[in-house]
Amino acid sequence: MNRQTILGAGGVIATEVARQLLTYTDTIRLVSRNPKAVNPTDELVQADLTDAQQTDKAVAGSDIVYLVAGLPYKTSIWQENWPKVMQNTIDACERHGAKLVFFDNVYMYGRVSGWMTEETPFNPISKKGEVRAQIARMLLDAMQAGRVTALIARSADFYGPNVPNSVTEALVFSKLRAGKTANWLVNAQVKHSITLVADAGRGTVVLGNTPDAYGQTWHLPTDRQALTGHEFIGQAAAAYGVKPNYSVLSNWMVWLGGLFNPVVGETREMLYQSDSDYLFDSSKFENRFFPATSYSEGIKQSAV
Repeated sequence: MNRQTILGAGGVIATEVARQLLTYTDTIRLVSRNPKAVNPTDELVQADLTDAQQTDKAVAGSDIVYLVAGLPYKTSIWQENWPKVMQNTIDACERHGAKLVFFDNVYMYGRVSGWMTEETPFNPISKKGEVRAQIARMLLDAMQAGRVTALIARSADFYGPNVPNSVTEALVFSKLRAGKTANWLVNAQVKHSITLVADAGRGTVVLGNTPDAYGQTWHLPTDRQALTGHEFIGQAAAAYGVKPNYSVLSNWMVWLGGLFNPVVGETREMLYQSDSDYLFDSSKFENRFFPATSYSEGIKQSAV
C-alpha cells in the first residue's frame, strides 16, 4: 500500500495535490479540521495540526506526507501556531517513518535584487517572513540531523482558475469578469513572477514521488518570462474581451483600507514584494522534470 497524506486539506494547493496524486496512488488521506473528499476513494481524517497527538494519529501509516496547510493571514496566529504545526509534523513523520514534502513560499527571502533561486539566503524583512524562515530552518535542521527524509517545494505567488484567495483573482480576474476596473499593487511597471496552481500542484506531487528529490529545496515551475502588472492585466482583459482598464493601489491606499479591513492591513508589510521586480527562478526543477505553463496559456485558463 502506498498511502499519501495531505495535511491541511481543503485549500487550493491541497486540492490540486489531491487530484494529481491519483497518478501515483489511490490511497489518499485528506487531513484537516473539516476535510472534504476530492477523489472518490479519499480517506478523510479530522485533526487539528497544532495538537501533537492528533497530528501523530493523522500521519500514522503514511508513506509520504504533504504539509500544505494554510493558517489565517494574521501575524500573531502565524507566530503562535506555525512552529507548533511544523514541530508536530516533523515529530510524527520521524516516529512513523514517513517522508515529508513541505509546500513553502518565498517570504523568508525578504527583498531580493535579481532572481530568487534555491540558494538565495534567508533575509526576512517582515514578521511573517521571520515565521516562515523559522519553520523552514526547523525542517532543514531536522533533515540535516537525519531525523526525517524531507524536501521543500517552494512557490511564488500563485494564480489560476477557481483560486478565490489569490491576489490576482481579487484584483484582476474578478474585476474584469464583472466589467469593472482591475487593480494592481504599488507598481504595475515592474515584473512579478506568479506560479500557476496546476503547475504548483503537479510539481509538488512529482517531487514527492521522486526518491532522489529529497534532501533538497526546489522552486516549483514558474514561467521565466515574468510580466509586469500592466502586461498581466492586458492579457487577462484580452482573454475576457474587455478593455484593460486598471488603477494602482498605492501604499497609503492599502494602509487606509487596512483601517477598515484587518486582512488588508495584514498585507501591508508584504508590499515590498510589489514595488520592484519580483523574479522567481525555477530552472532547477524545469531542467529535471517539466516546463512551466506560459503566462499566455495560464491566463487563458484562469479567465473563466
